[in-house]
Amino acid sequence: MGLFIQPVPILEDNYAWFVRDEGTGATAIVDPAEEAPIVRAIAAQGGRLDFIFLTHHHADHIAAADALRTRYGAKIVGAANDARRLPRLDIAVRDGDTVTLGAAEGRVIDTPGHTRGHICYFFPGAPPALFCGDTLFSMGCGRLFEGTAREMFDSLRRLAALPDDTLVCCGHEYTLSNARFARHVDPDNAAVAARMQQVEALRAQGRPTVPVTLGEEKRTNPFLRAPDVATFAKLRQEKDVFR
Repeated sequence: MGLFIQPVPILEDNYAWFVRDEGTGATAIVDPAEEAPIVRAIAAQGGRLDFIFLTHHHADHIAAADALRTRYGAKIVGAANDARRLPRLDIAVRDGDTVTLGAAEGRVIDTPGHTRGHICYFFPGAPPALFCGDTLFSMGCGRLFEGTAREMFDSLRRLAALPDDTLVCCGHEYTLSNARFARHVDPDNAAVAARMQQVEALRAQGRPTVPVTLGEEKRTNPFLRAPDVATFAKLRQEKDVFR
């Protein structure tokens, strides 16, 4: 048995992620920022919530965490290095620490760049899953609000080293705009063209474009494909003003 993973659309274009360990029934929500739709999603899956995993301090990822803790008695997990900007943590974690969800064990990965204290959670399994907040998006990456291009480049390299079948579970539905930028900077990439066609079809049906495999991202994401920091920085600056 592995993990059951479901995106929960919240706010305008965010995703929280409902996760259940199928062996034990233990559940978690990743980056909850809107209470009502998350409560509905939890109710549809049995009404249990054990953990709340936070990737970074931005309000559109944490706003409902305290309310959900009060409602369900769940424990909030987040970065020790950023505890002052997060809801009170029940479990403070650092790079390399293990988080447990029932029988499933995940690894904490420091990924500064979008924010200084951003972390991701990687659960090996069948298939493995990466909850990456605003570090890695499908066909994109987070803006550099607090970190440097070097930090984000290095963070993405760490994520790119994970298995190709890893499910990328990110924090926003930005894929269509990211795909347009990818086509702009990599017009001859057949994988980008195919992924964009797929994304357009999914969004036309109102369906999420994530999770997506890390292998697909390595073929289509210009930020993962950047060979060096200078190239990455140029791409990030260009994406910031791309329309």
